[in-house]
Formats: sequence, C-alpha cells, structure tokens
Amino acid sequence: MHKILSKEELAPRIYRFTVEAPAVASSRKPGQFIVLREDEKDERLPFTIVDSDPEAGTIDLIIQNAGYSTHKLCALDEGDVILDVLGPLGEPTEIANYGTVVCVGGGVGTAVIYPIVKGMKEAGNHVITLNGARNKELVILEKELKEVSDELIITTDDGSYGVAGFGSNVLQNMLEEGREIDFVVAIGPVMMMRAVAEVTRPFEVKTIVSLNAIMVDGTGMCGGCRVTIGDEVKFACVDGPEFDAHLVDFEELMARSSYYKEEEQCYMEKLADQLEQEKA
Repeated sequence: MHKILSKEELAPRIYRFTVEAPAVASSRKPGQFIVLREDEKDERLPFTIVDSDPEAGTIDLIIQNAGYSTHKLCALDEGDVILDVLGPLGEPTEIANYGTVVCVGGGVGTAVIYPIVKGMKEAGNHVITLNGARNKELVILEKELKEVSDELIITTDDGSYGVAGFGSNVLQNMLEEGREIDFVVAIGPVMMMRAVAEVTRPFEVKTIVSLNAIMVDGTGMCGGCRVTIGDEVKFACVDGPEFDAHLVDFEELMARSSYYKEEEQCYMEKLADQLEQEKA
C-alpha cells in the first residue's frame, strides 16, 4: 500500500500527488515512469515521475482528470492509499552537457519535462524552457520551472498569458534568428511534438520526444505502445519512452493514440450515469 501524503490542484482537473514509494524514490532518474493500480479491480496506469525525495521516500505525480480511471484517481485525497506503485520503469533521459538545450512542454507534458529540465540544468547546460498551455488557467509548474531554467518562456494558444501561439513557433524564430541550439526535448500532445520535429529537422538539431501518452500496461506485454522508429518497431514502455523525433512515424503514432477512444467514451458515459445516480 502507498499512502497519498498530499494533493494539490494545479489547474482545473490537474492535480499533483505526493505518494509514499521509498524504493522508487531512491532509484528513479529523469524520464522514467511508474505504473500504478488503485485497487485490485482497476487498470494499470503509467505516469511519469515528476520529482522525488529519497530521504522522505516519496515521489510526485501529476495526474489530469481526463478519463474514467484518472477520474477515480483524482477523487482520492490525502490519507488514501494506492494498492500498487511499480517502478521506476523505462529508459532514463540521456542527461549530458550538450550546451544549449531547449525543453518544450505542452499541456500536462509540462509535468514530464520538469525533471528533464532540472537534470539538464544540473549537468551544466544553458536551459531554455518553453512552457505551453491552451490558456493562462492551464499553465502549470511556472514557478518550479523558473527555478531550474536559465530562460523560461510561457506560451498560450489564445494569447491570454505570455507569448501568443505555440512553443514550436518560438523555437522556429530562435533557429531562424541564428540562435545556437544544441539539443531539443519536446513532450506533450502528438501534434505539438510533430511540429517541433519538423521545425528542428532542417537545422539538424538533435531532437527527442517522449511517447509516454500511448503506453498502456507499461511492461511491453500488451503491445499497445508499438511505434515505428526509422525502420524498426519499438515499444514505447520498454525501449523508450524517449526516441529520436526525426525517426518517429507520427502518422502511425497519431492513429495509435486514438486506438481506445471508443472504449474510453463508453466508460465515460458509464461514469456520467454513476454521477447522476449519486446526485439523485
């Protein structure tokens, strides 16, 4: 059993949990994830480890209430327990002193980018972080990212905060202006990661994307996270979740990311019925 020690609402339907998990906290590295299961009847859910405190034996997770299972998780509170927390899993980010590193986070992908920004800064890089969201209300981890970035640029789709537009546009402007950039990491919606890959491709800047969003069981057994990288088939959960963005088959990735959409819709309708019954 893993007790929830704290819960904080970062934005509408987005929560940060601090959970007891001593074995994970003592060995996790940036880019790795855990798989949790609330109870014996629930599905396995992969989440990137946002931060950890080895001395306290805790890890931090950021969870968006976006589906049936995450709705149940986000209903938990301080003092509640989670049955299983398995990890750390996946290959860690290749942290090194590259020079100037740009980290692009979009939506809840910002939670995944945070430990990478922190690791890159500690490795001696000049780190530029582009933190994007649909609007001001959905911007998360601004204070935390500012503390570990040399430059932090907030972008919002609707222009309600920071720079209007997308992180990929800001990155393109930097490259076209001759800004020397040695390494790029992009994590967020598939369309955003694809846009970043196309921006950096002509400049031949090494670019890494995280495909954690398509993972299901997190161990390679289900095959749900198959993706083509160059001319090879990989599994995001065991071979990744990070891959060379210029080799990712994004068409296949977009199709796979919506593979379970119909089933999820059925569960959301079931949840809506349950909530209506509770109100009655």
